[in-house]
Amino acid sequence: MSSFLSRFFKFGSQNMAIDLGTANTLVYVQDRGIVLNEPSVVAIETINGIKRVKAVGDDAKMMMGKTPASIEAIRPLRDGVIADIEVAEEMIKYFIRKVHGKKSLLRYPEIVICVPSGATSVEKRAIRDAASNAGASAVYLILEPMAAAIGADMPVTEPVGSMVVDIGGGTTEVAVLSLRGLAYTTSVRVGGDKMDEAIVSYVRRHHNLLIGESTAERIKKDYGVAMVPADGVGESIQIKGRDLVNGVPKEITITQANIAEALSEPIGAIVEGVRIALENTAPELAADIVDQGIVLTGGGALIKGLDEYLREETGLPVSVAEDPLSCVALGTGRAMEDPIYRGVLITA
Repeated sequence: MSSFLSRFFKFGSQNMAIDLGTANTLVYVQDRGIVLNEPSVVAIETINGIKRVKAVGDDAKMMMGKTPASIEAIRPLRDGVIADIEVAEEMIKYFIRKVHGKKSLLRYPEIVICVPSGATSVEKRAIRDAASNAGASAVYLILEPMAAAIGADMPVTEPVGSMVVDIGGGTTEVAVLSLRGLAYTTSVRVGGDKMDEAIVSYVRRHHNLLIGESTAERIKKDYGVAMVPADGVGESIQIKGRDLVNGVPKEITITQANIAEALSEPIGAIVEGVRIALENTAPELAADIVDQGIVLTGGGALIKGLDEYLREETGLPVSVAEDPLSCVALGTGRAMEDPIYRGVLITA
């Protein structure tokens, strides 16, 4: 009888796994896979002192840096954790509603959310509360590097050491995993955002041109390189922004070599994180890593030549996961569906 009842209740709701990222949020629904991938941005409109949500996700991202005084485009997550809990709650609610449609639920779903390994208990509680208030009947957390490793098909349940480097928007998670646990983990607060900031400050310093975050992000995605191109120059890039000397809009040209120079600091910080993790790894696990190598996941893994650069710096085999952007969401979903991984979920 109870199995019938539980089946009946399960029918009304689908459990969800959410990769709540600084830059993008992905939602994985049980038995359906990834159903939503949108920027973690909320546009809030203030009318007569009353705030309301105007847009979320893709629509809100279009407004970033282009809003009038009454509208504010907010990114509720900074460095991989919730910075603005009310806005984050609205965002989670919106995404849950968008995935479930308007149909009334018999009961709300169980939700698994991933958190950076360096998140404090206060930050974890903020994430759990936001999901509970958004209507989850139970909230489980999973550590981001673990989710990334499961999503990248790494042998996390076996007694084999493997290393994953997950470069997200706000943080880079470096972890050594074995037997469903994190043998060593470090969280470097450098990610895609810091790379964008590095490009903005480089262009301002060298060319007296002010560009916005969205422009910097576009440059990074299209032309970002970890190493100076072989010919020492690479492609040329046209950038438009505001001239800080005359105060008028203007266009300049920079090269990929300049971008590599701009990104050298954030990428250096990531390499340093990897080095510290390798230094702190137990010898038996280190021996496994020599064979298994390092796997890169997250959006930052898409930067051209980053795997090559890490290979040079560490002398270890480095590979990029098959679908680095959705690794964490896939891993979070698998951890929710597959009983093998149940042990990795944390009941907050």
